[in-house]
Amino acid sequence: MTNRERLERCFDRAEQGEALTLGFFGGSITMGSLASSDEKCYCCLVCEWWKERFPGAEIACVNGGIGGTDSLFGVSRVNEDLLMYRPDLVVVDFSVNDEATLFCQETFEGLLRRILTAPSAPAVIVLNNVFYDTGESAQDLHNAVAAHYGIGSVSIRDTIWKMVRDGRIRREEISPDGLHPNDRGHRMVADEIIRYLDKVSEGRTADASVRASLCAPQTDQLPEPLTADRYEKAVRLNITDSCPELMGFRADAAEKMGHRDFFRNGWTGRRLGERIRFQAECSCIAVQYRKTIDHPAPVAQLILDGDSAHPLILDANFGETWGDCLYLQKVLDHGARKLHTVEIVISGTHADDRKPFYLLSLITA
Repeated sequence: MTNRERLERCFDRAEQGEALTLGFFGGSITMGSLASSDEKCYCCLVCEWWKERFPGAEIACVNGGIGGTDSLFGVSRVNEDLLMYRPDLVVVDFSVNDEATLFCQETFEGLLRRILTAPSAPAVIVLNNVFYDTGESAQDLHNAVAAHYGIGSVSIRDTIWKMVRDGRIRREEISPDGLHPNDRGHRMVADEIIRYLDKVSEGRTADASVRASLCAPQTDQLPEPLTADRYEKAVRLNITDSCPELMGFRADAAEKMGHRDFFRNGWTGRRLGERIRFQAECSCIAVQYRKTIDHPAPVAQLILDGDSAHPLILDANFGETWGDCLYLQKVLDHGARKLHTVEIVISGTHADDRKPFYLLSLITA
């Protein structure tokens, strides 16, 4: 079954009054940043379109957006934050959080492959948001991957941003900060997605009974990856599924209340010399920790495979002002696949540190 057929089948099922789950996965725009309420976010507006278009269907929506995060974090968390709900359709957008690099193209491909091979065999739409002041996004690299899998895309750069560029709309009318849409901007983004959905719905030609009889594809039915695809099976290690050696660090005992309760299920270190040590067989590693606006905060060093002469500095002090950040830092990319040791040690503290060093996870692939 092609991705287009998956989407057409969603329309067939909705017309027959079946239950559908719509999923949205991305960063702060998907989460609804700068919308005046959740109901004004583009995700909710698209869901409302489905409910109005198919009043006999039972439509459920899952918003897996987390602000300030990219597709590397996305591929490591997509199972627990989205796929566990067995979505039938997923809209994916990391085009303004991913950099326009081959590394991000690879992590994005891993994410798409993971969604396409999920048990519910969801249809996928790639959404490309944009920096309204510059027109920048990872759209070209992301859409090359989408096209490789026959996934349709909705480009804000090719539609709404062109109206801003050409002076037909002032940027401030739809995005106060040049990135996050306001209510009008979210409405316009939703309308572009709806326009695409209308086009697919109206273009259905195959018999619905044929689509209903098609089996969900298996992993080996996907085309060969466009990239090296090292990140498709990325794993996020936190206190729920790993037991690193603790030498002063402590596991966070507070219960995590949903995927937007960000700073949970990790480990904390406060004092100079406290450390935590992991071992994992992998070829790619990234470390995720909290960068905080509450200065001062501790600084740590990450030592890979005992190479203390070349530590990676993990500075928990955030230079931005918009809030604490789920910071993700690359440690090893396409290295030797073997058992690696990762040790994190508190290397700098202050008498008036306002928060501890918070290690959220180690992501391996």
